[in-house]
Amino acid sequence: MNDSKNRPTVAIVGASSDRRKFGNKAVRAHVQAGFDVYPIHPTEETVEGLPALRSVADLPLDRLDRITLYVPPGVGLHLLESLASKPCGMLILNPGTESPEVVARAKHLGLNVVTGCSIIAAGVTPEMFPDQ
Repeated sequence: MNDSKNRPTVAIVGASSDRRKFGNKAVRAHVQAGFDVYPIHPTEETVEGLPALRSVADLPLDRLDRITLYVPPGVGLHLLESLASKPCGMLILNPGTESPEVVARAKHLGLNVVTGCSIIAAGVTPEMFPDQ
């Protein structure tokens, strides 16, 4: 891992080794943008050469700059309690992850919720990352 004291940090929940998925493109986008990236997936071993962690509870950091979700709203709703246990600057709910219930619960837990594409927020576009 890189020295996260000098680089912004992001946990990508729903990271994937499948290069066609946005959970993978987000990993590549944030690496390219200079973030210290922590892929989160319950079964992946690595994503784009980075060790995948099973949950945010496994993160070796006390705080993150961003947590970004790439999971369906029902999954995200069940993860919010654990996400709220790891202080972060913002929780980004990407298209397809948000729902009124997820947004309301996340705000109730004190998370700074941003809805939008975290890839674009990293300063790039998904089209920049080929599916191969």
